[in-house]
Amino acid sequence: MAKSQINRVALLGAGPRGTSVLERLLANWAAERPEGTSLQIHVVDPYPAGSGHVWQPEQSRLYLMNTQAFYPTLIPEDSGLAAPLAGGSFDQWREARRSDGTGLNDAEKAELATLDSHDFPSRALYGRYLRQTLAELLDRLPDGVEVTFHETLAVAAHPVDGMFDVELADGGRLTVDSVVLALGHVESRLNPEQKSFKRAADELGLLYFPPAPPADVDWQAVPDNEPVLVRGMGLNFFDVMGQLTEGRGGKFVEAGAPGAGVLEYRASGREPRIIAASRRGTPYRAKAGLEGYYPSSVTMRYLTEDAVDRFRAAGIQPGFDHDLWPLLHRDALWAYYSTLARSQPAAIKDPAQFLTDLEDALQPHAHTTANWESDVEILVEKHVVASRRLNLRGLAAPLAGRTFESRRELDAAITAYLDDDARRSALGESDPIKMAIGALHTGRAILKTVVADGGITDESWLAGLRGWFESFVEGLASGPPALRSEQLAALARAGVVSFVGPDPKFSVDRGAKVFRAASPWVHEGPAEARTLIEAMSPANRVGINISPLLEQLMSDGLVRTKIMMSVEGTPMQTTGLDVEPHPYRPIAANGSITKNLYVLGLQLSASQWGNAIAAEARPRSGRAYASGQRTLRDADEIARSILGL
Repeated sequence: MAKSQINRVALLGAGPRGTSVLERLLANWAAERPEGTSLQIHVVDPYPAGSGHVWQPEQSRLYLMNTQAFYPTLIPEDSGLAAPLAGGSFDQWREARRSDGTGLNDAEKAELATLDSHDFPSRALYGRYLRQTLAELLDRLPDGVEVTFHETLAVAAHPVDGMFDVELADGGRLTVDSVVLALGHVESRLNPEQKSFKRAADELGLLYFPPAPPADVDWQAVPDNEPVLVRGMGLNFFDVMGQLTEGRGGKFVEAGAPGAGVLEYRASGREPRIIAASRRGTPYRAKAGLEGYYPSSVTMRYLTEDAVDRFRAAGIQPGFDHDLWPLLHRDALWAYYSTLARSQPAAIKDPAQFLTDLEDALQPHAHTTANWESDVEILVEKHVVASRRLNLRGLAAPLAGRTFESRRELDAAITAYLDDDARRSALGESDPIKMAIGALHTGRAILKTVVADGGITDESWLAGLRGWFESFVEGLASGPPALRSEQLAALARAGVVSFVGPDPKFSVDRGAKVFRAASPWVHEGPAEARTLIEAMSPANRVGINISPLLEQLMSDGLVRTKIMMSVEGTPMQTTGLDVEPHPYRPIAANGSITKNLYVLGLQLSASQWGNAIAAEARPRSGRAYASGQRTLRDADEIARSILGL
């Protein structure tokens, strides 16, 4: 307990992570309040608490969540934790508000009226859930607790006599016993190329939109009817696409002609001509239509809890490429070919015998040759028709090895890819490709637990997990709802969207006063536009942030960036803070632990992998799926440490 009988806490950041710590502080205080004490909680964020910056209910309803309504929760459902004082999962809130509509505006009521558990909600509606859940918690404050909100920015936190002096941007100061960094997305400095584009735009009268959360951008500043280059075709791309089409009055309707795709686009006449580019040349693959977050037909057979336990029992710190990926690769192969045998048996000669032989070939350490992949390849060539054989790496790069005479030819190829991908999503658990991706997605939950807190070598983290696997699996398993692929195909058919091609190179033609983008695989001149949009959020790297608070903490040596050693023995700066678990407290520049300072969320990206996603309601049972509510347990550990429990 702190020196006084008043325990003072500053939560810096009031989005979902900061609100989780607040919820856990209240729950643990109510369950085990120390006798004769009081708790003062100061919540500091320039944006309204609960929703924070990203989830503001006032943002466009065209921005969709990347998870279905049944998935996210702010409130833990773990019997081992102190019971929540109020609230529940987003899906429980959705059901309750559908019947009474308390505190909702007309747009929110209209969305809820048609939103089912398996639909993708707007980010605005999730923000309303977060704010209302916080309000419920505040209505049930335990005795002895006071919560004060400061809608401003924390710019510094200095240790003073075992406490912290927190400076606020509005001139205020807080003296507290402990500080929690739950900062979420923070602004970052532009890289050299981005700086050059911004400078060129300023000098030549062009428009350059640097990386930013989509809800922060003034999309009306993008001119009508002009070509616009958009770099990046990840999740932010679909936000940009929506704002420049539906956001300008266009409409998607069901296609009326055979072979015209699922949707048609009816333009408003105000759309810019979007020219999209990314390294792969194609957008992320769409999510499969599933009843749950993971496919029910996929059971992990190789990357399992038992396999992980064997590494631990043998005292082995596994390498990603050497130990973990081969197991997950086997699971993806089995998911694909077992689904193919079930849904398209004609594609396999003697499906039952093939699966028996495949199971034998996939068994680790059961080969007469050193290369198990070669054994599987020989078996597949013997049994499976050529057009149905899986090229797993190729799924993430569907244009690899192809060249195009024109962008029109490229557009046709990408439109066909989008149609095919949306069709496969609709097939759900009957589609072999989507189930191979489903195995990768399921395996990702297991990997999150395995690799956390130094569970794999530095070399594997840098070169394997973050080096190639992260972008590979995100492009396959972290995509948008299939609706977005259907919409993009419709826009391509309507001539509203076209594409640059793989491996694009961007430049500025100062003479012509335009941005340019060209692909070496498309034999046509570069695409040109006076507007360039970076369809991505600011980089989540603490070393290039422009947060006054983080910069002060680093300059004062209270926190430091995590350094890992590459396979060549070169020290490499990672994306996150160096921390000591558990709970997560930062390691200072001199190697000591900064006491009474805690870290939660994105700034843990060098200790936890894939931690940007919301906590999962009702996660799968088993230790391997514990990552689903990891952030809530992290918040609980922080709360209990603060309270001295």
